[in-house]
This record gives sequence, C-alpha cells and structure tokens, in this order.
Amino acid sequence: MNKQFFLICTVFLGLAVTGCKHANQRNEKSGTAINSEVAKDSAGVKSSMNTAAQVYAKPEIPVLCYHRITDDRKGDYTVSKATFAAHMKALADSGYHAILPAQLYDYLVYNKALPEKPVMITFDDSRAEHAEIAAPVLEKNGFRGVFFIMTITYNKKNYMTKDQIAGLAKAGHVVGLHSWDHTMVTKYKEAADWQKEAVEPKKKLEQIVGRAVEYWAYPNGVFDHKGAEELSKYFKLSFSLSTKRDSIVPLQTVRRMIVPECSPQRLLKSMRGAFGKKKA
Repeated sequence: MNKQFFLICTVFLGLAVTGCKHANQRNEKSGTAINSEVAKDSAGVKSSMNTAAQVYAKPEIPVLCYHRITDDRKGDYTVSKATFAAHMKALADSGYHAILPAQLYDYLVYNKALPEKPVMITFDDSRAEHAEIAAPVLEKNGFRGVFFIMTITYNKKNYMTKDQIAGLAKAGHVVGLHSWDHTMVTKYKEAADWQKEAVEPKKKLEQIVGRAVEYWAYPNGVFDHKGAEELSKYFKLSFSLSTKRDSIVPLQTVRRMIVPECSPQRLLKSMRGAFGKKKA
C-alpha cells in the first residue's frame, strides 16, 4: 500500500511540475506578466512580475507623440519649431521628468518608482528634423526621447541617416522600431509579413545602434489582439495611438497622445485630461 501511494504521489507531482512548466511557457510566449514569476528588471535585479490584470490596473503615464516639426507645412500631425520648443520648456518649467521605456516597463511590471510628474516624449516616422531639431531641444531641457524608426527610410531625403540614428542612441535617447514601411499590423497575415515588417528590421536597427531594440510603435497607431500578442515575442512594450488598450496584453498596447499645434497651456491641460485617470 505504501509503495502504491508513493508511486501515485510521484506521478502526480511530475504532472504538476510539467503542467506548471508548460503554463509558464505559454505565458512567456504571450508576453503576459505573471505574478509570482521572478525575473530581472532593467537594472538586473530579480523581482516578482505583475499579472496582466495588475499591469492594466496601474495608473497610466502620459506618453506624447510628435510627428512633423517644421514651419513649412500645417496639419494635425505637425507643430512648428517654436511650438515644440515652447512645449518642452513648459514641461521642464512645470516640473515634468522625461522617462524612457525601460523605466515605464519596470513601473508597470515590477512596481518600480518613477520620478515625480513623469512623461514620455516619442517621435514617429524617422524624420530628419527629429535628429536636427527635436533632439537638441530635448537635451537643452534635460530630457531624452524615444525615436521610432521606419527602416525603409534610411538615408533618404528628409529622413534620418544611419549615422543620425546611431547618434541619438549614443546621446542617451532610445531608438525603437516603427516597422519596415509603415504597413499596419492588422495587415500582417503570414509569418513572412512579420519577418519583413518586424523581425528583420529589428535586427538591422540593432546593428546600427549597437544595442537591443525592445520597443515598437504601431504604424498609424492601429493594432488588433492577434498582432499585439505576436509583438510580445519581440518587444517589451508596444505603443499605439488608440484610446483603448487590450487588457490581455496591456504591455503591447500602451496609449499615446498625438500632439498637435497648440499652446503649452493647452498641451498641459490635454495631458491631464487624457491621462489624469485610468482609461479603458
């Protein structure tokens, strides 16, 4: 009897361990943070990870998104040079601290503290003015930003060169991926699409900046659940322009606010309205 009991317990324990192992593998594949799982944060310190539900419940941090910074055109995605400079000065004068994605990730996943009045400043589409105008203004105010690159634009007219992209990383800014050619994630249907738009561009961008590229910005800000889950295989965080997040993969659907031509006072008010309380 004792021998039979021992064999049954041994089999049950083996199944339980195997089941847990398989469950963890599934969760790692989906990119969902698992509470009681222990991993290393961005500083290499072992910490317990939040669940997806816990990540989703945390207060959102303001994330701004700029596109064009020029005096040569107008539009919803364009601000003048003077306006951009005024925005950055207003943020600095108001006591905001520009954070980077690793800090946001550690806050969401490991409950790490952020500086008072955090804000993230991001740029889409690889425009040359981001390196020539935006980066110096950021640095003047003690800020660093996040620049999302479409790799099809390397060295093309009005877009950043490889040297400019590498220079941003060297200056302490973060370089992320904005796909190969700005095709929306919802149109990726086959494995070849992911290779073309995410996997291969990620590798090439890493060669340029000399470090891991761990963050993604959705082309047009558009995502779906399937795409968000797939991106969790390659990136720690993905950023949308949507007003709605995915509660199952919140790390892959971080909201941003497009910044239009507006006064600094209007910007600060819009930030409070967009991120002052938890959004669905």
